[in-house]
Amino acid sequence: MSALTKSVGAVLAAPAMWLAALIDKPLRALQNRAGFGGMAAFFLFPNMAIFGVFVLLPLVVNFAYSMTGGSALFLPDRSFVGGEQYARLLTCENYANPRTCTDDLFWVAVHNTALFVVLQVVAMTVVAMVTALILNRDIRARSFWRAVFFFPVLLSPVVVGLIWRWILQREGLLNYFLYQFGIEPTVWLTDRTWAFTAAIGVSIWAHVGFYALILLAGLQAIPRDLYEAAEMDGTRPSRVFWRITLPLLMPNLLVVIVLVLIRAVQIFDEVYVLTGGGPGTATLFVTQYIYEVGFASLLRNPGLASAASILMGAVLVVLTLIQLGVARRGEQKGKRS
Repeated sequence: MSALTKSVGAVLAAPAMWLAALIDKPLRALQNRAGFGGMAAFFLFPNMAIFGVFVLLPLVVNFAYSMTGGSALFLPDRSFVGGEQYARLLTCENYANPRTCTDDLFWVAVHNTALFVVLQVVAMTVVAMVTALILNRDIRARSFWRAVFFFPVLLSPVVVGLIWRWILQREGLLNYFLYQFGIEPTVWLTDRTWAFTAAIGVSIWAHVGFYALILLAGLQAIPRDLYEAAEMDGTRPSRVFWRITLPLLMPNLLVVIVLVLIRAVQIFDEVYVLTGGGPGTATLFVTQYIYEVGFASLLRNPGLASAASILMGAVLVVLTLIQLGVARRGEQKGKRS
C-alpha cells in the first residue's frame, strides 16, 4: 500500500517538478545578472503593479476629480475649478453648528460620523475584549461558541442590514416579542435616537467576532506560567488583568482599535440598508454623503464627492498615525521602566 501511495504521489508531483525545472534556468540567469536585490524587485513587481493600478491610480484620478466642477462624469468633459470644492466643504462660521456651513449636509454627516466613531470604537473594543476573555476560558462547547460569535462576520453587510431591518421594523420580530409581554411596540428605525443606537448595535453584532478573534489570538500567546505564578501569589483577578493580561495584549489591542476606527469612519453598507440614512439625517454618515452626492443625487457633483473622500482619507491617515505614535511611546516607556 505504501509503494502504491508513493507511486501516486510521484505521478501527481511530476507536473509541478517539470514546471519548476522549466523556470529554474531563466530565474537562475536573472538572479546572476540582477542579484538578490533585483530578484526581490522582480517578485514584488506583480503585487506593486496591482497595487498601483487599483489603489494609487484611482487615488490620483480621485484627486483630479476633486479639482474639477460640473455634473459630467468623464474627466475630460469637466471644468477645472482648483480648490473650490474644498472651500465649499470647509467654509463654516461655526464648525459645531452645521447650519452655518456652506455645505451643511456634509457637516451633519461629519458630526454623525464623529459621534458614531467615538461610541463605536469604545463599545466594539470593550465587547470584543469581554468576548475574547470569555472564549479563552475553559468553558463547555468552547469551539461551538467561538464559531457562533464569528459567524456574523461571514455574512454580507447587505444581508446583515436586511436581517436587522426585519427584526427592528414596527411590525418586526422584536416588537412581536415585546407585545407578548404587554409592552407597546417601539418605532426603532424611525426615532432618531433609537435609529442611531441601532446602527451602532448592528455594526457591533456584525463585526465583533473578527476583533474578538484577534484578541483571542493574543490571549493564547500569553505564557500560562505568568497566570500560574500570579495564582500562587494570591493575586486578585482584576489585578492580573491590569498588570499581566492588558499590557501583554496591547499590540493586539492596538491593531483592533486601528481597524475598528477605520471601519467606523467608513461605515456605510449595513446602515444604509438598515435606515437609509434616516430618519431625516440621523444616521447620515460621510460615506453615504459621498455616495449620494457623487452618484445617487439628481444634481450629482463628482468633484464635491471626490473632495469629501480625500478629506476623509486624510483624517483617517492622521488618526492612525496618532494612534501608532501613542502606542510607540508606550512601548518605549515600558522598555525603559
